[in-house]
Amino acid sequence: MLKQNRTLLYRHIAARLALAAALFAVPFVAHLVGYDAALPAFGIPAAMFVLIFLSLRLRHGSRLKACEKVLRTYPLEYRTRVSKKGSEWKYLGDVHSVRLSVRGQHGAPSLRAVNASTVRRWPKEAEEGGAWFAGDLAFGGVVIVPGSNNMLFVQPADWQKYEQERAAADPRRRALAEQAGITSLLEKEPNIMVIG
Repeated sequence: MLKQNRTLLYRHIAARLALAAALFAVPFVAHLVGYDAALPAFGIPAAMFVLIFLSLRLRHGSRLKACEKVLRTYPLEYRTRVSKKGSEWKYLGDVHSVRLSVRGQHGAPSLRAVNASTVRRWPKEAEEGGAWFAGDLAFGGVVIVPGSNNMLFVQPADWQKYEQERAAADPRRRALAEQAGITSLLEKEPNIMVIG
């Protein structure tokens, strides 16, 4: 599953690099064919925008390394229900509000889920049944959707609400979270200044 999600990430990178290369080439190709209007020159700034956006998504949005650490630290356990409550478009990818629960148990926390490979779509297979979860709900973890093997990195939607539970966690639980690298909030949007 890590391999499949890494392949999705590499395809995403390759597609964005190909788009940027094509946009960079537009003014030169237009000049070679004798079209000397100013419009093709806009390909260069557009290509720069694509590359900057790609670098931001790779630096802050890819969660494959975090998922890999979580999967090496925690065992997978099956959750019988995945409920998607909504989605938000963010620079780093779509952030989905989800609840993972076991039938017959109440009080599952609301989690923020980000596709580990920076893909923006919600895996529809998640709502057809349950999903595999590795981690600690108060700290975060990984959701693996059966059938598609899509991986979602999750952390509590209200990080502060679970601060007391994290602080009171027994040493073994805290040590596992530290080993997995999920003791701090990882899903953050970058500060992007918009000049206007």
